[in-house]
Amino acid sequence: HTQDVAVRDPDGAIRITDRLKDVIKVGGEWLSSLELEDLFLTHPAVAEAAVIGKSDEKWGEIPLAVIVLRPGKNATAEELHEHLAGFIERGLMPRYAKESQVAFAQAIPKTSVGKIDKLALRASFG
Repeated sequence: HTQDVAVRDPDGAIRITDRLKDVIKVGGEWLSSLELEDLFLTHPAVAEAAVIGKSDEKWGEIPLAVIVLRPGKNATAEELHEHLAGFIERGLMPRYAKESQVAFAQAIPKTSVGKIDKLALRASFG
């Protein structure tokens, strides 16, 4: 009823992975927007990352990462894809995450309580 998506590990611990409305369905497989955001944030040039689903003719939906770079730092979409590929190769992210696209922004819109406003992002980028 909370619209949270979670997984239970073999020990019975529960980990919330995303909100139902933010999960991205790539070719019939579910992909967590929050997990992708966390991985993009490990790149040294990335200050902020927000991932939304974007319609795609082939896959149904693909991840679109909206990235804000740190002041004085540079990164290309190709570099960020290579960064993500390392996590895919190590099995930390499913292979269909490679379908991600990257868009750069000066800022990511926030709600009145400081959370990422994914509704505004979908209106701008989706």
